Amino acid sequence: MKFVDEAIIKVEAGDGGNGCVSFRREKYIPKGGPDGGDGGDGGHVILVGDEGLNTLVDFRHKRLHRAERGQNGMSRQMYGHKGATLYVRVPVGTRVRDLDTDEIIGEILEEGQEMLVARGGKHGLGNIHFKSSTNRAPRQSTNGTQGEKRNLSLELIVLADVGLLGMPNAGKSSLIAKMSHARPKVADYPFTTLYPNLGVVNLGQGRSFVIADIPGVIEGAAEGAGLGLQFLKHLSRTRLVLHLVDIAPLDENLNPADEVRQLIAEVEKYGGDLADRERWLVLTKKDLLLDEEFEEKKERLLAELDWKGPVFAVSSVTGEGVDELAQA
Repeated sequence: MKFVDEAIIKVEAGDGGNGCVSFRREKYIPKGGPDGGDGGDGGHVILVGDEGLNTLVDFRHKRLHRAERGQNGMSRQMYGHKGATLYVRVPVGTRVRDLDTDEIIGEILEEGQEMLVARGGKHGLGNIHFKSSTNRAPRQSTNGTQGEKRNLSLELIVLADVGLLGMPNAGKSSLIAKMSHARPKVADYPFTTLYPNLGVVNLGQGRSFVIADIPGVIEGAAEGAGLGLQFLKHLSRTRLVLHLVDIAPLDENLNPADEVRQLIAEVEKYGGDLADRERWLVLTKKDLLLDEEFEEKKERLLAELDWKGPVFAVSSVTGEGVDELAQA
């Protein structure tokens, strides 16, 4: 199924049913009085978290979601039935925003969590409510109120403990495939990852964590270049970011330190608190270098960056350093 992480929908709660104007008319009962019942309340529209869904693709095909209208009141003091509430299932991790006010209504973060996004209209009153000692035959009633109508933006942000950040071909997909049972596309050309991938890393003894791989970010992403920037939001909920760097680029003119600085600059342009998130440096493709050459390149890179945080070296081909990184 194609991954879709943004959708625009319209939700319409049901209108309230109108009150009824009616009088009791039975044989041998003259002047029976008013007996018009109330209408029913309109149905609400409620979003419900569903862990079985992992994409918003269904909302690309069905954009209007309308709850049932309340039934009008009837004679003999019979009330109209309430409109049925419409439950709309969305993936866990969905952020809901009102397009007209730009207000973030909330986020669905748990299985079964409910969010009321459109409230049904109130019922109208029948004429039985308007009788009095001076008005024995009221012909007044009220109409039900309209249900809320909203244009909503649904934004799916994947829930993961650890996120992978890096330039194209930094080895993100290879690492997530080595650490977990996820099987993203891996190839020897950039931009093989077009959509986020999630993998569960099992550490044994009932311990595990979820890791997320997003498309590579390139210079100029903040101005719309490449794919990665639009998926940086998926790292906003992670507790830790692993910044992957290809320590052995095929083009010897490429400086890994420059790539790190470019990527940090794009993340800072993106805004939010992602730039302040805890970040570890992970040097990939260690198997392509001799130990002495690797140590030389590593020391040069850390000196250029003045890096003070944790540093790991891995090879997704041989598995060297992968378990150490996962345990850390």
